[in-house]
Amino acid sequence: MSIASPAHWPGGCRSASAASSAKAASSSPLTSSMSSATVTLFVVGKRGREVLDRILPGFTGWLMSDGWQAYRHFPRRLRCWAHLTRKAQGLIDSYDREAQAFGHQVQNAFDILIGAIHAARDGPPVDLPTLHAALLVELHAACVRLLGHRHAKTRALAVELWNDWDAIFRVLDNPQWPITNKDAERALRHWVIARRIMMGTRCEAGSRTFTLLSSVIETCRKRGHVPWPYLAVVIAERRAGREAAPLPAPVPGL
Repeated sequence: MSIASPAHWPGGCRSASAASSAKAASSSPLTSSMSSATVTLFVVGKRGREVLDRILPGFTGWLMSDGWQAYRHFPRRLRCWAHLTRKAQGLIDSYDREAQAFGHQVQNAFDILIGAIHAARDGPPVDLPTLHAALLVELHAACVRLLGHRHAKTRALAVELWNDWDAIFRVLDNPQWPITNKDAERALRHWVIARRIMMGTRCEAGSRTFTLLSSVIETCRKRGHVPWPYLAVVIAERRAGREAAPLPAPVPGL
């Protein structure tokens, strides 16, 4: 799970997705919380609402998420479209004709809306929900029709779209908001790979060290600083029995 807050979002915005290491690595899911200037990684024992309440206590901003049900109690939420278009492509690649047809319908709808969002970002204000009302009505009707479909993945995507309809298409009201959580996933991906390569952290102290170091490194990078000089100063200060230096402030203009 990763959580991010791009700088161009309104205040208090974050996004979320999930990643976990293979069981062979003997590791719990790896989670990152990322704002526009800070990255914090966590190792969590399991995915559940109690984990979100610990990571985001009292959070009232906008949350970008995937389709995990635990996110649904956040009233101000957006959905990552990349997760949905990947599932649509999966239906297109299936051998079920009705699944293929629904996959094409979903993919075509998102392609049109993505193009409209990018055009709205560069052009004058436009009422996207009204402009594309017919497309949205047609897609919603298809979802309702397929809620009980015999093909499991077709049914699953229809249910997901139907359940999260408002969160998915809320971005049409404000095209400047992001439509994916790619920044959060990119911040998390190479740490998941690194942990797999070293076969997991193996103990609680190792997990804490891994997440602390990765959090500091990613935060320094996000703030426009090379992390190694800062880490050298922190190690020297702590060895001398002094408090660690605060994280460097973001470079102006980033």
